[in-house]
Amino acid sequence: MPADWVVPDWPAPANIRSLITTRNGGVSQGPFAGQHGSGGMNPGLRCGDAVEFVQANRALLRKYLPAEPCWLKQVHGTTLVAAHAPPIRGHAGYEEPEADGSYTHKKGRVCVVMAADCLPVLLTNLGGHVVAAVHAGWRGLAAGVLENAVKTLQETLARYAIPVEQRTLMAYCGPAIGPTAFEVGAEVRQAFTTVHADAAAYFAAHPSVADKYFADIVGLAKLRLGHAGVTQCYGGGLCTVNTPARFYSYRRDQVTGRMAALIWIDDYANLPAATR
Repeated sequence: MPADWVVPDWPAPANIRSLITTRNGGVSQGPFAGQHGSGGMNPGLRCGDAVEFVQANRALLRKYLPAEPCWLKQVHGTTLVAAHAPPIRGHAGYEEPEADGSYTHKKGRVCVVMAADCLPVLLTNLGGHVVAAVHAGWRGLAAGVLENAVKTLQETLARYAIPVEQRTLMAYCGPAIGPTAFEVGAEVRQAFTTVHADAAAYFAAHPSVADKYFADIVGLAKLRLGHAGVTQCYGGGLCTVNTPARFYSYRRDQVTGRMAALIWIDDYANLPAATR
């Protein structure tokens, strides 16, 4: 595995696997290339990269995974799909469902989201029975995509009668635009403070431009997760904009690739047979 890919540092159960790619370790060229013009690891089909490069990058990534990921057509919404459901078949053989997250309770089914400034959030529970990957741009975050993910996982755990003490969820926040780079307007601040007044703490007034703010998207995500009952939140601190050698950034470069954040259940040690 490329040395600069992110292996999440969080106390996830031993049967939970996760990783986040960077811009390095693939074959893409031009604005999608890696550090110093090396091959870039862009798995995104909708950002202008050559399809053959994207397919090659996905094939390289697949070597580190138990199965092909549940790729999505992300739309800045709140919908999650089941990564263990049958794939949607269309004229191209496989159509990526429109959603901003996926979840599963099945072994070896890989949940994935892509981002290049938006926040990827990975979720699991203390017992390692469920996982989810969520794409949290500010629109989806404000609309409740994380709350929907939490609700979906909690319902899944309850459906299979997982002991209450094992249902506690934890989250990992991956690389995203940092609080010194994420300049937003007053409407973004209002979208969050209307729901939670304490969200105001994660917006710093621009020092020289009226009605402009610098937003802390990781702080906002952890706040929303906390209000939803998820208090074990990890990660943050990796800014996509200010780390050009490692991460793609749409705000910095406009034409650029995407990073993939992936999570899956590796084995079923001590898990109920009903969830297999």
